Amino acid sequence: MACHLGVITGVPTIGVAKTRLLGNYPELPEGRGAWVPLMDRGEVVGVALLTKARVKALFVSVGHRVSLPSAIRFVLDCTIRYRLPETTRIADRLARHASC
Repeated sequence: MACHLGVITGVPTIGVAKTRLLGNYPELPEGRGAWVPLMDRGEVVGVALLTKARVKALFVSVGHRVSLPSAIRFVLDCTIRYRLPETTRIADRLARHASC
């Protein structure tokens, strides 16, 4: 979705998911900022990333006009207090309230 939205709007985008949609990854090291590649059929499709200590990993992928290292850095920069980046938390909250 991030890639599609980025292409349509021309805006750089990043994919962030709470659950793994595809691929496999090895065990993550401990601690904020730790990441391992998310692999599918021998290709890196993203990363499993820890945004906080002792939480489940997030799954980060490039969307449009953003490199994977930049996507990781951006997600970590936007993860202030919670597991999810603030941008994702706000969008999730708005979507939940819009469906009521």
